[in-house]
Amino acid sequence: MPSLGEYGSPDLVPEGREVNPLNSPLEVGVRALVLLAESHPEPLDLGQLVVLDHVLLHSGEFDGPPSLHPGLPARAGELGMKRAVLEQALLVLIRAGLAGVVDRREGLMYAATDQGPVFVDVLEAPYAGFLRERAEWVVHHYFPGVDTRVATRQIVNRATAETGHE
Repeated sequence: MPSLGEYGSPDLVPEGREVNPLNSPLEVGVRALVLLAESHPEPLDLGQLVVLDHVLLHSGEFDGPPSLHPGLPARAGELGMKRAVLEQALLVLIRAGLAGVVDRREGLMYAATDQGPVFVDVLEAPYAGFLRERAEWVVHHYFPGVDTRVATRQIVNRATAETGHE
């Protein structure tokens, strides 16, 4: 079943096709917004968001709270796919006025607008609460001092070692 991310927009979904919301720009966008709201007003770049989203979901593997998603053997390729969907998700957040682009010396970064944290605060589902708890941990306890490139390499190496592939 294709995800919304494969079509980029609900208007482009062929008639009669179902859209899987799992790992769609909408789901990934909610997680990205929770991370951006927690780091607000500090912006994050795309690479940081990719790593933080992964650690948010698999926090138990990083000495954090229990993981929200199970560890799957094919995780090595997860970061590359996540990056593409995350780019689409950020566009959704920007169009909704919940996030914006910040031009920094280091490059383009993303930040929650003032409405972003307010939107996150009104989410009432238990899963949203679990996301907020892990976002607080990942942004304030895991992330400070983490080099994104090194963390990405460690995530890929860990997943590769677990599957026995190199």
